Amino acid sequence: MATSFTQIPALQINSSGQNRFMKKLMAKIFSFYDEQSLIDVTFRVSNPTALVPAHRLILAAASPYFENLFNSDQSNNPVIEINDIDSDTFERLITFCYTGQTLVTVNNVGAMLKAAIVLKLDDAITSCVDYLMAHINEYSLQGVYTLERETQCERLMQKIIEHETQNFVKISQSDEFLNFDVEKMQRILELDNLNIFREEKAFAALKRWFNYDVPERQEHLPLLIACLRLTQFDVNFLLSHIQPLPGCEMLAFKAMLWIREPAARKKLNMRFTGPRGFRAANCGEKTLLALCSEMNPKLLQYNKAEDKWQEYASIIFDYYHYRTILKDDNLLFIGGYKNRDTLNIVCSWNIRNKTWQNLPTMNQARCGHCVVELDGKIYAIGGSADKKVLSSVERYTTSDGWEFVNSLIAGRSGASAVTLNGKIYIMGGSAGLNNSKSVECYNPDSNTWTSCADMIKVHILPGAAAHNGRIYVLGDRSADKIVERYDPQRNTWSTIFYLSFGSGFITCVSLDNKLWAIGGSFPPIFGIMKTLSVYDEENDLWELKALLKERNVRSCFVVREEFLTLNE
Repeated sequence: MATSFTQIPALQINSSGQNRFMKKLMAKIFSFYDEQSLIDVTFRVSNPTALVPAHRLILAAASPYFENLFNSDQSNNPVIEINDIDSDTFERLITFCYTGQTLVTVNNVGAMLKAAIVLKLDDAITSCVDYLMAHINEYSLQGVYTLERETQCERLMQKIIEHETQNFVKISQSDEFLNFDVEKMQRILELDNLNIFREEKAFAALKRWFNYDVPERQEHLPLLIACLRLTQFDVNFLLSHIQPLPGCEMLAFKAMLWIREPAARKKLNMRFTGPRGFRAANCGEKTLLALCSEMNPKLLQYNKAEDKWQEYASIIFDYYHYRTILKDDNLLFIGGYKNRDTLNIVCSWNIRNKTWQNLPTMNQARCGHCVVELDGKIYAIGGSADKKVLSSVERYTTSDGWEFVNSLIAGRSGASAVTLNGKIYIMGGSAGLNNSKSVECYNPDSNTWTSCADMIKVHILPGAAAHNGRIYVLGDRSADKIVERYDPQRNTWSTIFYLSFGSGFITCVSLDNKLWAIGGSFPPIFGIMKTLSVYDEENDLWELKALLKERNVRSCFVVREEFLTLNE
């Protein structure tokens, strides 16, 4: 009987000594096995017939199967028959009991897993499953599903679920996917961490599965459609794709009501109303949206991987000289000009659902103004109305609506504004016939505007962005290609390498720790094309990237890719 002195904790007194002891002990055990010394049991295994010698103590310690076997009526038999495992596989797993390692291949992994389950070798099961999932393309997805059904291996089932979750789009295109049962489809579609960037991917997969056997699956379709995040579709998608499906009319109606009538949401009974958690937690990739033209503008999305632009949406909006700003996943259209009237309207267009919502109007009608967001509040600054340049500034919050704050030192229209270090900077523009180089800074804590150093040149309707702690102003409605940079610590302006394009509207943003300039016209040799350029700060150069076919790029926004729902 073991004493407390010989129990494992006693060996932990000296870890280095324990390691040396264990290495010597295992080396001796291996030598006994290799030399077949002190063997006390032999197994007769079939297919082909072979005798496999071993040590009872080692096998019993490695597996409860052998422990129970040696405590049974066969315990005293010098030779024990094994009939349900082939000899090669059995011998490999006996070696595993000694070494914790064995050779697993694509050809033998199925047999090895089945035998390891019979012999209750948990570590061998883990090794086989991990190998199988790492070589799933060689083994085939169909083979993995078949093996899981045959073995009912819990670890393999869990790994398959993980694989389906991470590779859902690829798996949904396989033949095996078409034979998933309803319960499996429901389990997958309910997953909050399903690896899809847009909910349309889940719908497309479900539609493919459904079309494979419509008569058999039609009664289950509403149950599965309800597992989709229906509120992440836009209304047009719901009308054209969800509502026509048998039994799904009410699901589509509820989702549309959720999108269009926020006040009604508490009364709606829907399983899922938010995006999948995968998108919120893991999808931080950002891209560019460019708003082109003023009346009925087009919204273009930039594909960074392919370095090209593609149309995201056409927006019906028949005003001019409005200003836009991105607030969360809503594009706000503020103020503007129509039929000789300056407007104070504010409309919100959701970039995910592509639906409109009216917001409280400004106190002052204005066009040619600036809009920025600071600390969650929207500011409308300056502009013009009734042929008068405005110095007034107002601020919007959801709780208080629009309220005036202190006015600019000098009114201006056609300027640009950015936020940096908790303050607002407005630059350039004009006051009637007088163009301005002046810069003002607003401190919300003191509600005051102060003058900053003038820019080097006049900029009317320039692009402007805060980037790496400094402010960049570039372009002009004239052909001036100068780019200026402001250092707020020193209150100084300097010029950097000029743009390769000039006339036309230019906007700029900071994305991926780089400064991006969008718009302007490239030299005539290339035709009238709008450009996308990225500033290389280290070498003080602009790198030309994708060209835009659309003219008049009025605004550009940085947006998370998972917000976008391109129709495919």
